[in-house]
Amino acid sequence: MPERYEFGVDTFGDVTMGPDGTPLPHGQVLRNVVEEAVLADRLGLDFFGIGEHHRHEFAVSAPEVVLGTIAGRTERIHLGSAVTVLSSDDPVRVFQRFATLDGLSGGRAEVILGRGSFIESFPLFGYNLDQYQELFEEKLNLFAALLPQEPVTWSGELRPPLTGQVVYPPVEHGRLKTWVGVGGSPESVVRAAHYGLPLVLAIIGGSPARFAPLADLYRRALAQFGHPLQPVAIHSPGFIADTDQEALDTLWPHYQVIIDRIGRERGWGPATREHFESEASTHGALYAGAPETVAQKIAAAMRSIGASRFDLKYSNGTLPHEAMMGSIERYATEVVPRVRELLAATDADDAELDAVASIGRDDRADAAAARELPGD
Repeated sequence: MPERYEFGVDTFGDVTMGPDGTPLPHGQVLRNVVEEAVLADRLGLDFFGIGEHHRHEFAVSAPEVVLGTIAGRTERIHLGSAVTVLSSDDPVRVFQRFATLDGLSGGRAEVILGRGSFIESFPLFGYNLDQYQELFEEKLNLFAALLPQEPVTWSGELRPPLTGQVVYPPVEHGRLKTWVGVGGSPESVVRAAHYGLPLVLAIIGGSPARFAPLADLYRRALAQFGHPLQPVAIHSPGFIADTDQEALDTLWPHYQVIIDRIGRERGWGPATREHFESEASTHGALYAGAPETVAQKIAAAMRSIGASRFDLKYSNGTLPHEAMMGSIERYATEVVPRVRELLAATDADDAELDAVASIGRDDRADAAAARELPGD
């Protein structure tokens, strides 16, 4: 069982609706994200993550700048990306930006590296989509080489080499906490294990239980590569209201807007209320409902995967700022304490079963030893 469970919230800085029903300016959305983070810190949550996008539906294209602002307004919450699209960025610059954030925040920076689910950053920064896989693999290799904070000598095919290069600023206390975010492919899971980096499973559709084999594969791969066990986190969308029906009715129109907009680009059919409610059911990946409903579902997902952290993506399409603030508050004050209770009870049961099994093993060992002793 994990030594400590953590609970965070994520946002992509979705462009939301104002009181008059019109989209807010990007600048106002950014300021609202800062207020959402301040609330999460005040309520004792462990992590606040901001995703990187380069589209009109999302206000955040430079997460580290927003996180730096948040660092100056918060005291204890860890701050990171969700995710940083490493394939279309420079690993050295990413490391420098998060090392800077770590210094400004007093050691609270984290980075989640991934390939991202959108491709706008590739043409924007001059990268070839035909090299989608190769770009991420090579850049993750370089980023991993930077983490020990020693002079780096490195070469690859897609970037100029480094020879004995020292990267500044150094991380002040220890090592920059670095995760790899994956969407569900075995190859991505094994890649994270190869570098001994913690894993974030982005579960945005279907049953969370279907990711359990990937978590098991990750742990086996860590052992085969000679790395110690690392934490596994879950990232999933959700919204919490006083009742299940209120949560569904409030979230649905805003969820529908973003799913239909993205779906038109990707050839999906229109979003349906039936599918939406299926995802919000016990076996789906949408954590929408009353606090007890959501808490039971989070605890079940964390148990099935063996996760030690859950990050709720609280922003969903055009969902207003005020609704998100209420959801963050219910999550922190009602859902998280209840999940901790549920997991503590399960961990106690598991410990008791392990103790019973251990006694059984000891009894069998004693019996076997007695059979080996010569008779009087």
